[in-house]
Amino acid sequence: MPLTQEQKKQYKSIGHHLKPVVTIADNGLTEGVTAELERALSDHELIKIQLRITVREDRLAVIAELCKTAKSELVQVIGKMALIYRKNPQANKQLSNVSRHV
Repeated sequence: MPLTQEQKKQYKSIGHHLKPVVTIADNGLTEGVTAELERALSDHELIKIQLRITVREDRLAVIAELCKTAKSELVQVIGKMALIYRKNPQANKQLSNVSRHV
């Protein structure tokens, strides 16, 4: 289910203060990156990703592939940073960025 504008606004506000937990370089989505992405989304629900890819179209393609692979929603892209969200029905209240800021 896509995020509403209100949800995106709230998540952008929370995400502004987050530090990137996953960094993706030119080699794209490797097994290690995918595993770390899964762990981070399960723990935190809302995460910031840094992309060290110089070509804008390539960055957007990697972000689209990343969201599809992780079954997550893209909240925002600013430059080389992306903010993505995936709901965890059994989220740990102390780890979840969303639960801690609501």
